[in-house]
Amino acid sequence: MLVVTAVLVTAAGAAVTVPLLLASDGGRPLTASPQAPTGPAGPETATPAAPSGASPTTPGPFLTAKPVTIKTSGFWSWALLDTTTGAITGSANLATPSDTASMSKAWIAADYLRRAGEKNQKPSGEIMQRLSKMIRDSDTTYAFDFHKANGNLTSIKRMITLCGLTETTGVPNSWSLTRMSARDVTRLAACIADGRAAGPAWTGWLLGEMRAVRGPGRFGVIEIAPPALGVAIKNGWLLRDDKQWHIACLAIGTGWMLGVMVRHAGSLGKDHGAGICRNVAEQLRS
Repeated sequence: MLVVTAVLVTAAGAAVTVPLLLASDGGRPLTASPQAPTGPAGPETATPAAPSGASPTTPGPFLTAKPVTIKTSGFWSWALLDTTTGAITGSANLATPSDTASMSKAWIAADYLRRAGEKNQKPSGEIMQRLSKMIRDSDTTYAFDFHKANGNLTSIKRMITLCGLTETTGVPNSWSLTRMSARDVTRLAACIADGRAAGPAWTGWLLGEMRAVRGPGRFGVIEIAPPALGVAIKNGWLLRDDKQWHIACLAIGTGWMLGVMVRHAGSLGKDHGAGICRNVAEQLRS
């Protein structure tokens, strides 16, 4: 573990020096330090989604920034975007990229639908059923077809530009090997929520499908959030050739966007990483 200091500026303009705990992805345990900051690392200004935060007469958002402590081996990072202010807070390593795996399918669907809308084309009922299955059930067969139709790596480059991502890279002919930071996950989530990704005609449909995710991909915030909140998610999970599980969690709520990235030993099982996504959300719950 490495502890460094950073200067945060308070709302009143005062500078406060706090220690930051830098997590490692080298397989060493990531544990809380007695010198860990009293608040999350950050903040940093991001492109805000449409304002949807709390008013004086309504409850606050379901997730709010606060310290998160998880004792585990491997790599984990998280970031939370406040859509009212555009501020992003999170772990000290919130800018470190990791594999997206099936989380990228949310962008694949959005890119396909937005481009169809730009051409005044209405996808057939069969196409919409395939897109729905790709999101709800994380169907991989259709993901390859749609990603190819989107232009493969060209589509990932469009995502980076359109959504203002700074720590995301793609590779030719693969959507699942796209690498993204937790901070960029929140930016992608905001891009989907405010309509930039799928366009005005299809954003509501896409968010509805993400709220209806079922099966092994339904984990993270959605496990602890009341259904009435309408949390939308798209997660990724894959045991790679490096014998590590790569877990990616994207969640969209009212007033907030959450991104969690995890890598850990394959022997721990997929549920270990899925549990980290849920645990982060539990600790950020208002």
